[in-house]
Amino acid sequence: MNGNLREDERISIALRALYQTYGYRPYRVNRFEEYELYLRNKKFLGSERILSFSDTDGKLMALRPDITLSIVKNAREEELPLRVCYAETAYRVPHGAHGFREIMQVGVECIGQVDLYAMGEVLMLAARSLETISPNYVLDVSDMGLIAGVLGKREGHEAILAAISQKNLHGLREACAAQGIDARTQALLEALTEAGGPLEPALEQLDRLDLPEACRAPLARLRALAKVMRQTGGERIRLDLSVVNDMNYYNGLIFSGFIEGVPTSVLTGGRYDPLLMRMGHSGEAIGFAVDLSALEQSLPPQKRPDVDVLLIYGKDADAAQVARAAEAIIAGGESVRVQREGRVTCTYKRRVALGEGEAGV
Repeated sequence: MNGNLREDERISIALRALYQTYGYRPYRVNRFEEYELYLRNKKFLGSERILSFSDTDGKLMALRPDITLSIVKNAREEELPLRVCYAETAYRVPHGAHGFREIMQVGVECIGQVDLYAMGEVLMLAARSLETISPNYVLDVSDMGLIAGVLGKREGHEAILAAISQKNLHGLREACAAQGIDARTQALLEALTEAGGPLEPALEQLDRLDLPEACRAPLARLRALAKVMRQTGGERIRLDLSVVNDMNYYNGLIFSGFIEGVPTSVLTGGRYDPLLMRMGHSGEAIGFAVDLSALEQSLPPQKRPDVDVLLIYGKDADAAQVARAAEAIIAGGESVRVQREGRVTCTYKRRVALGEGEAGV
């Protein structure tokens, strides 16, 4: 029967099987939460548009625009450390769209303890998730600690991060000038923005930069991760320090995945220890989500028939005989649609007509 699955359904099943192989247990979350949860974390969501409604008791609720927030909010301390996987729907306005959409996501969350192996495992699962979708993929990794190490404890870094994410050197210079950042720091930010390539050679490029002491730990972390990825196959993992996000929610490793034929990322993830703390939990957290809805433009057109067999019977056929014939087809491993003769509204591989008085097919 799996032959009749849509391609996105097949991918979802394959990804969840991959995650469960590594001990991530399936997790379900509510379709809606209190609106206040999302109101407090709009920067994490990256959008202020949230579908809300009033519950029967007058409490303002919202259809979830994000899965991670719900998992972290509902995680209990006695469950930690927690490793879960999910296939859930988020409700939000995608980038470049003009209305709300149902966004199907499949992903993993590792909450409570995140050491070097756990980071490497999550990064490996991200790479294998992309490979499950397409052999032509790339996984870009970065570390927020490098940008933070160069910027120091300055506030109001949104414009700088936006320019870095767009690889916009002109915009970066303007943002630095607006914040009174010195020429040396600006030059380092420009160098980090332009750095990139296969992970280990790109890290060697960074070694030649005169980076502050605060960058030593994130650089060491990336080198150690590169060694871990050698054991799991990381040929398509690249360093790209323009992969950035809000420092109030993310720290350390962050990454984005791309496949051929889709102009935007189909996988995003990273360390979000600050979010965990904001939600009242101690410890560390890392995870990622695959946006199956973003794959629509790259997936091949669905050419599979609706069923394997169309079983047609006449108006005077014996219902018990029809049932026996249908069960025989299913027992043979095929799907069947049973229909009285007349207009056919499905596609099929073969058609079988059950005549009057026939005992089976």
